[in-house]
Amino acid sequence: MVQEKKLVDEVSGWLRLYEDGSVDRTWTGSPEVKFLVEPVPPHEEFIDGVATRDIMAGDNFRVRLYLPENISNEEKLPIFLHFHGGGFCISEPDWFMYYQFYTRFARVARVIVVSPFLRRAPENRLPAAIDDGFFALLWLDSVARRNAEEPWLKKHGNFGRVFLIGDSSGGNIVHEVAVRAGEAKLDLLHLAGGIPIHPGFMRSKRSRSELEKPQSPFLTLDMVDKFMSLALPLGSNKDHPIACPMGGGAPPLSGLKLPPILLCLAEMDLIFDTEMEYYEAMKKANKDVELFVNKGATHSFYLNKIAVDMDPNTGAQTEALIARIKEFIEQH
Repeated sequence: MVQEKKLVDEVSGWLRLYEDGSVDRTWTGSPEVKFLVEPVPPHEEFIDGVATRDIMAGDNFRVRLYLPENISNEEKLPIFLHFHGGGFCISEPDWFMYYQFYTRFARVARVIVVSPFLRRAPENRLPAAIDDGFFALLWLDSVARRNAEEPWLKKHGNFGRVFLIGDSSGGNIVHEVAVRAGEAKLDLLHLAGGIPIHPGFMRSKRSRSELEKPQSPFLTLDMVDKFMSLALPLGSNKDHPIACPMGGGAPPLSGLKLPPILLCLAEMDLIFDTEMEYYEAMKKANKDVELFVNKGATHSFYLNKIAVDMDPNTGAQTEALIARIKEFIEQH
């Protein structure tokens, strides 16, 4: 008789952790939205103006690329290194929620998107995902130096205009990788900017927005608490520098060499107050930081394809987000 595994913890339908240490990430929420978390196979033929492919950028290190159509021989496109969200615990860059947004983004903004498959907690606690993000940046530098081969990037990529972009916890990785890049010697790659979108910045003490703003499908208080508990180094809390880079335990922002930052927030995000605290701390440290806020929007709203298509405000706010990021690219 097979003994049933003992469930230790569960996070909002996204993840189940068992006593033997195994993790089940099968979606158990509403079946109507299951398609959002299903993988989309790569396609090197252009579909809706974008081709995608998965490559191995190192041992067991997979990367997804998005290439827009109709690139002239002389045209070199900005490169966007994208870090997916999921509280460091769930999601993959080939999920439909990312595919539908980043194909659109590559097409509209005329950029090449490079999205690594990051290791996830709790099997790989932080800083594993940050190490992977920085490895991906170093790999891009090696492609620029011709020490690694990637035909799309070699032919069409502008390594003098590399941007970091990340959703939710991927926004935390944007900050952390930018910090490491400021301390590294990158030969032919120039980091032109960083774009954290709804970064998972928080503190141990509940903020006013956590207490007063509505929970949403992509961020509940349960997710805020449990994902960070599973992801941060053992013995840490949400005041850890990865979760709270503006806190007393983090390196002073004034001493960091950072690229220009466009911080993109959603007005109704649960963690809006601590995200704004990061913005104010960056301004106080005299960093080059700009703020864009989507009015009436919730955490990671633009990844919810159902709302983008069905709700006029969500659709309009998604268009505005892409337009603002495109403007930032053109300025840098």
